[in-house]
Amino acid sequence: AAEQLAKLHQIEVGKETLRGWMIEAGMWKAGSRKLHEVHGWRPRRSGFGELVQWDTCDHDWLEGRGPVRNLVRLIDDATSWSWGRFVESDATPFNLAVLWEYIEKNGRMVDVYTDRDSLFTVPRRKGESEQERQAADRLTQLGRSLRELGIGSILANSAQAKGRVERSHLTAQDRLVKQLRLAKVCTMEAANAFLEKEYWPEWNEYFARPVKDFPNQHRPLTETLDLAAILCHAEDRVIGNDYTFSFAGQRYQILREQVQAGMRRQRLRVELRLDGELKARYQGRYLTIEECGAPAAAPPSVSRKPARKDHNAGGKSSWMQGFFDRPAPALWKSMGEGT
Repeated sequence: AAEQLAKLHQIEVGKETLRGWMIEAGMWKAGSRKLHEVHGWRPRRSGFGELVQWDTCDHDWLEGRGPVRNLVRLIDDATSWSWGRFVESDATPFNLAVLWEYIEKNGRMVDVYTDRDSLFTVPRRKGESEQERQAADRLTQLGRSLRELGIGSILANSAQAKGRVERSHLTAQDRLVKQLRLAKVCTMEAANAFLEKEYWPEWNEYFARPVKDFPNQHRPLTETLDLAAILCHAEDRVIGNDYTFSFAGQRYQILREQVQAGMRRQRLRVELRLDGELKARYQGRYLTIEECGAPAAAPPSVSRKPARKDHNAGGKSSWMQGFFDRPAPALWKSMGEGT
């Protein structure tokens, strides 16, 4: 509050003096402190980009003025340098997009430090030990993307283990909410613009250590690393005998000029990219594909069996006429003579 008074109204007042005034006016109430379990202290890493903590905070950032709840945040372990974006949901595509933008700004970090959410790790199966899970090497889309980028992934065993990013969430819930209110932000686009122009520069000035004082361990992208091909939803599919494959409930045809010997029953990589484009790659080469149309409806079956001849003409033939009016034969005739 004292910072905002100085920034917006050029009123210089000590923060404790202002706190006292707000308490007297009933505008501020001290929270009660709770005793928490003591966790071991972990020293900071020594380089900028050596370890980046990554987490999403779900909060009503606009206090009901708009549907903005999820802030994806990345904070450097050595310097506390922070950056992030508001996203529609804490889903894989939005996290991939945030990682893409971070890498374009800074390069590839050495390791990321995350929780054990299903975004980052495949849960253990029933009866499976942690060692067995690791040996199985099952990856989420984010996990695969990090591996292909050469970025290590470290999973925290508790929220306290990634306390730096957790504490930064609490600070943002206090400072950022008030600043968004003062700026009358009501949309996600405006909220992200405020983050980029106002909040992150201010945060990094007040709370982060000078980045220039630390060795930069971010690594640049190489020519072989295509972010569009890596930061996507990728799956392997088998090419059928008719040179088609299925993906997301739809069949796709490899065009005739793209077909080559030995393709049948081989695997290709299908990439659903963040812009919605679908790509298929076989042995390092992208193929031209097209959607297969819906199969034509089968014609109604026609019976080849000849029509059965109605010998009694529906009960109107001459031999049927009066059949039920004839008298019953005598019993002795039906049993035969001599009985």
